[in-house]
Amino acid sequence: MFPWFVGLAGLVMPGAGHALVRTRGRAAVYFVCTLGLFCLGVLYGARLQFHIGFDDPLALVRSTAQVLVGAPYFLAQFLGFGQSPDLITRSTFEYGSTFTEVAGLLNILVTLDAFDVAMGRKK
Repeated sequence: MFPWFVGLAGLVMPGAGHALVRTRGRAAVYFVCTLGLFCLGVLYGARLQFHIGFDDPLALVRSTAQVLVGAPYFLAQFLGFGQSPDLITRSTFEYGSTFTEVAGLLNILVTLDAFDVAMGRKK
């Protein structure tokens, strides 16, 4: 059960899984990189709105990738970042959205890495 807890912690907060398995250097690097990508995306004007429905499957995949960054996504939404409908008129809107999506996808890879370390498959 411990590896599953490590994986869940890694999904909630980037780098937390590595902190739990005592690879603190990796945890710090992954936390800074993932959070840096996400914050840069928010500063560039990413729209943080979850797409519901299957009318546009790509929008569903992209918004799911944003959510997978974990707690930073929900904190940014709570603080009101990425909610304005006129964000899409900014010239950096697509860059911001791409950065936040890549941060979520990176968090999945980091979480899987922490899970493998906790399972003993990797050092």
